Amino acid sequence: MPPFTRGFHGRPRRPDVDPARVPPGQYVVEDFPVLSAGPTPRTPIDQWSFTIQGAVDAAQTWTWEELNALPQETFTVDIHCVTKWTKLGTAWTGVSVDTLLEGVGTEAEYVSVHADGGYTTNLPLEDLSDGKAWIAHTFDGEPLEPAHGGPARLVVPHLYFWKSAKWVRGLTLTVDDEPGFWELAGYNNYGDPWREQRYWGD
Repeated sequence: MPPFTRGFHGRPRRPDVDPARVPPGQYVVEDFPVLSAGPTPRTPIDQWSFTIQGAVDAAQTWTWEELNALPQETFTVDIHCVTKWTKLGTAWTGVSVDTLLEGVGTEAEYVSVHADGGYTTNLPLEDLSDGKAWIAHTFDGEPLEPAHGGPARLVVPHLYFWKSAKWVRGLTLTVDDEPGFWELAGYNNYGDPWREQRYWGD
């Protein structure tokens, strides 16, 4: 069982920041904090692949070259960490999850995201579709650093950032909801920053 502690402390809000962009309990940072539960995986590009499997008509796998040959999107979003920092206007490039799900037949309603290091997290499938999520490999115009989840991470900006799994390697579509790594450790099952859903019971 990974460690779970409350006690994240906030900071005063900045008067130069639009409060409509900062969820309750958050403060804005200029840097990009690194938070990990274990050692940073460093997967060579030629050994990386991404798979959609589970409750699907047929599993699909992309190599790094195949992922990069798909239509790419560059997008700018605000991100919010459960430890209370918010970073505004982050710029990413990657592949929309919608693109990866094209042609995938499924009746699943949930997704278990899996990543190097044994990390998993769970989301409703609808939170990854309709332009809400990407597999990102570039941050601020540069290849995504391993410390921030490189070579690729999931980005789901409307949820707390632990749902944007670093070092992502695939999606397992499931009929039933299956809590992941941090959710089993006490974090909220959904993680909406605007409702401060940090922990079970919030």
